[in-house]
Amino acid sequence: MEDYTELIPGLPEEIALQCLTRMHYIVHEVASHVCQQWRLLLQCRDFYYHRKQSGYTHKTACLVQSLHIPADSSGGNSKPENQPKYGLSVFEPDSDIWSQVDPVPKYPDGLPLFCQVASSEGKLVMMGGWNPGSWEPLRDVFVYDFTTRRWTQRVDMPSNRSFFAVGAFDGKIYVAGGHDESKNALKSAWVYDITADEWTELAPMSEERDECEGVFVGSEFWVISGYDTESQGLFKNTAEVLDITTGTWRRVEEAWGVNRCPRACVTVGQNGNFACLADTDPAIQVGACGVDLGDRTLVTGSAYQGAPQTFFLAEKNHQGHNSKLVKVDAPDEFSGFVQSGCFIEI
Repeated sequence: MEDYTELIPGLPEEIALQCLTRMHYIVHEVASHVCQQWRLLLQCRDFYYHRKQSGYTHKTACLVQSLHIPADSSGGNSKPENQPKYGLSVFEPDSDIWSQVDPVPKYPDGLPLFCQVASSEGKLVMMGGWNPGSWEPLRDVFVYDFTTRRWTQRVDMPSNRSFFAVGAFDGKIYVAGGHDESKNALKSAWVYDITADEWTELAPMSEERDECEGVFVGSEFWVISGYDTESQGLFKNTAEVLDITTGTWRRVEEAWGVNRCPRACVTVGQNGNFACLADTDPAIQVGACGVDLGDRTLVTGSAYQGAPQTFFLAEKNHQGHNSKLVKVDAPDEFSGFVQSGCFIEI
């Protein structure tokens, strides 16, 4: 780490560093205006890892969640005027704090529909989706820094891609599958380096996988289920696994045991195979979504179509499997439908 002196006048540097290390990330943006030394330190990548190794980062769930908007009484059409608008909510279980991420400046009235989110080194990455006004597919990539509380636009995705698998590991974001602007299912894959701000093409999967789900297990990127262009809606029970060291894929049979969309609802079952969160409890059997927080999982869904959205935390047992659901009381402004989410350690 670079040498920063006089962080707090009158205190030894190591004690001053510990004081700043213990500050909650919510106050980082304000603290960065105290002086240049604080700003440089708080925005330093090494300082993030120092906080993480010291146990002062915070494990949170970032949710793509529908916003409360006034009902439109003008009548419906093929593209309803009052279609849901989405924003980004952050839930920190340890402190029971809910907060909302500032809107992306390019999309002040709501996120791109069906955009994907992932995290890297405490930063939030949002990519793809459909323009909320025209429904045209997008290649946009934006990164949100919780220290500065600002979005920055990064280099675009190499091609239009919707409903793809995404996963994050070691400062890089992996994407695979999905479909293009003509609704053709894809088997191509790319990796985005958030520090270098560049995309690198990976070897393609062995087959097309639209509406697949991405999960990292250790250092392996699993792309679960999905379907071909010619078999829309017929979800495969297989997965493909990328060894990120060698860049090679392998196919795994019987990885997904149910003929349903895996997006946002994949969990590891009691037998070590992947399972659908919707099958774990009747309270979340509709629209189930889960975010793995390491020692527990935030789970959300509804008991039936049109029922209120409910939130639960499931602590993990010694085998690493989710145990009984414990209800979480979400404020009204954070009670909207959750489309997807990701884990972010801030």
